[in-house]
Amino acid sequence: MTAEMKVLTARFDTDGADRYEGSVASGGYASWKKALGMNPADIVETIKTSGLRGRGGAGFPTGMKWGFVNREDTPTYLVCNADEGEPGTFKDRELMERDPHSVIEGMAIAAYAIGCREMYIYMRGEFGYAARQMERAAAEAYDNGALGRDVFGSGFNLDMIVHRGAGAYICGEETALLESLEGRRGQPRLRPPFPAQKGLYQRPTVVNNVETLACVPHIIQRGSDWFRGIGTEKAPGTKMFSVSGDVERPGNYEVPFGTSARVLIEELAGGVSGGKTLKAFTPGGASSTPIFGPDKLDVAMDWESVQAAGSLLGTGAIMVWADDACILRSMLRFTHFYAHESCGKCTPCREGTYWLEQMFSRLESGRGRDEDLAVMMDVQANIAGRTFCALGDFATAPVISSIKLFEAEAREHITKKGCPFER
Repeated sequence: MTAEMKVLTARFDTDGADRYEGSVASGGYASWKKALGMNPADIVETIKTSGLRGRGGAGFPTGMKWGFVNREDTPTYLVCNADEGEPGTFKDRELMERDPHSVIEGMAIAAYAIGCREMYIYMRGEFGYAARQMERAAAEAYDNGALGRDVFGSGFNLDMIVHRGAGAYICGEETALLESLEGRRGQPRLRPPFPAQKGLYQRPTVVNNVETLACVPHIIQRGSDWFRGIGTEKAPGTKMFSVSGDVERPGNYEVPFGTSARVLIEELAGGVSGGKTLKAFTPGGASSTPIFGPDKLDVAMDWESVQAAGSLLGTGAIMVWADDACILRSMLRFTHFYAHESCGKCTPCREGTYWLEQMFSRLESGRGRDEDLAVMMDVQANIAGRTFCALGDFATAPVISSIKLFEAEAREHITKKGCPFER
């Protein structure tokens, strides 16, 4: 299996690629100019044929999502979801910081395909530098005719708004993002109707992730057959994986779908740090469940294979634990995160995450009881599947991972009246 394959990250090693001139010198905006000479329906069909799926976590077919939009029901909107808040995920941030024009180009092509004249990028509140990069890149695009009135002399008008959020994880959920973009509190909407029918300002809207849109210019330029020739049949193309935790070389690595976790952790990320052995890893961030052990290192990193192995690919955030790491301590941090980020709209999530954090804290501090494990499993069962959005389901992942897979470690915290791991 080939290791790294740089497509989206190809310009990362080029000086000045984050500027308009540097981007154009390495092929930037050529796809946008090509797309302007195409029929919008043909662009949608090309993306459908390529098999491009959303890189934000769900893996929904991108071309199909674009096809749901009624171009005649104007105005239509394109929103780039840059509210990357999943613990362990930092791929979108690096794309925006190091190659912002590729994101703008992908957004522009998508906007043209769905008949949109005003597109938005919703930036995570903490992404100060990335937001400044996107704002500067957008200004450069306007100055050079890639955005604005009569784009590249085509007669097509397109405006772009860079919108900064206020640092709420829930706004990564597309309908909560739209609520926030409209100036309201970021809370998920009841669906249906879906954004493709009634999204931003109750108009047809496509919401795509940063990495997803960054793939679009490459598909338009090189063709859907080229894209399908990479990765697997059901997961074509490359994927950026964020590898962090107890590894020698944490960072983003772009590989074809289907590359094994072993290649990503042991070869690209340099293996477990300090010569230690692997205890566990997540295949898709804090929300993926359950955490995998060393026996799952050879799982192919694509949606179907990871799901067949009992988890979710999610955003592709691989977090690694060495053998001397405390799983319970990490799960307490995850649960604290979900309790803090719950928007409070749904009672099971609002109340359940609070109580899970209290019980995790009690176990980690040595005050746990044998019955706590059964109570925690009962609480998580009353959260899963009972909330407007997936945050409630995500919050159950630490419980399932730590109690089902690492029950002995959890009970050791109870019998020893404290954490047996000191680092």
